[in-house]
Amino acid sequence: MLLLSRSYAQVKQFTVMPTEFRILIGDIKVQSALKSPRDFGAFLYLATRLYYYSGLYALFLFLEVSLTKQEQQLTELLTPTVEAAGFELVGIEFVRAGRHSILRVYIDHQDGITVDHCATVSREVSALLDVEDPIPNEYFLEVSSPGLDRPLFTPEHFAKVVGQIIDVKLAIPQDGRRKFKGLLTQIEDDMLVVEVDGKLYRLLMDNVDKANVVPVF
Repeated sequence: MLLLSRSYAQVKQFTVMPTEFRILIGDIKVQSALKSPRDFGAFLYLATRLYYYSGLYALFLFLEVSLTKQEQQLTELLTPTVEAAGFELVGIEFVRAGRHSILRVYIDHQDGITVDHCATVSREVSALLDVEDPIPNEYFLEVSSPGLDRPLFTPEHFAKVVGQIIDVKLAIPQDGRRKFKGLLTQIEDDMLVVEVDGKLYRLLMDNVDKANVVPVF
């Protein structure tokens, strides 16, 4: 159920098609391919947040669609095991590719990460996944350190790299693009303010599909 208050004054375009959803809010254009009810719910949620930030605050969205990502559920499952082994679980990525899917687990330690550390965590995580079986399909498990191009998963991660160059890929396109590479100038609530070629973009953290630091040599 979608409940709107005030007007659509700043909504310049709102288009629904069998396979696509488009909305133009002020100068921000958002569009999404619709392949499932989950896509529809995610699109409405993000479009609503952008509508909120366009200046109309009396907007409320109630959806019976779960936006919890599988990665978040896996993070909650694996964190206790990784921490019990003495390491920090930086985050995980699950790359879906059928029988060749990959579960990447990034770990860190104040003294650095070695190959032996990765092997230890890999054994512990594998044992847990064999018991819990949270992924029904076949996949490969990879455990590694974050590296120089450190992946960013949480608001805390982004806060630590303000003033650095980051590479961001959005789940749903904004301003006709999904990829933004530029200087993270600041964080406003749950919006990343990224300067790309002299122009500032405000990107909703909930819409970030993947992000990492761009190393400077």
